[in-house]
Amino acid sequence: MTHTLREATAADEAAVVALWQAAGLTRPWNDPNADFRMAQGTPASCVLVAEHAGDMAGAVMVGFDGHRGWVYYLGVDPARQRTGTGRALMAAAEDWLKARDCPKIMFMVRSDNLATKAFYAALGYESQAVETLGRRLDGR
Repeated sequence: MTHTLREATAADEAAVVALWQAAGLTRPWNDPNADFRMAQGTPASCVLVAEHAGDMAGAVMVGFDGHRGWVYYLGVDPARQRTGTGRALMAAAEDWLKARDCPKIMFMVRSDNLATKAFYAALGYESQAVETLGRRLDGR
């Protein structure tokens, strides 16, 4: 499948968030609209979109904290999964990070999400010997 890849604009927010929701990526405690706008508001991050025949096929949020690159919300329209869209988006995220001289890319996958782990393994990613720790700062 041929995709058009580009950086999202503010006008894409509703379509991108709807796609993330359809792909099952959102959680009640995170506001995907706020996440989209935050990524748009700094040169250290962006949202990349894949379009097919003028329709939103997928989207990914990517950022560089100066030490590592991070990927969030890689999602593909469920009707277009297994068509190369996710692979194309991940390659675009890698290219975005390489253009900023980022040495390493990281992302988090829920431990029980076996299908997503298999997708990333097929792209050459492997588990890292780290544990993610966290704490809410927003009172939720």
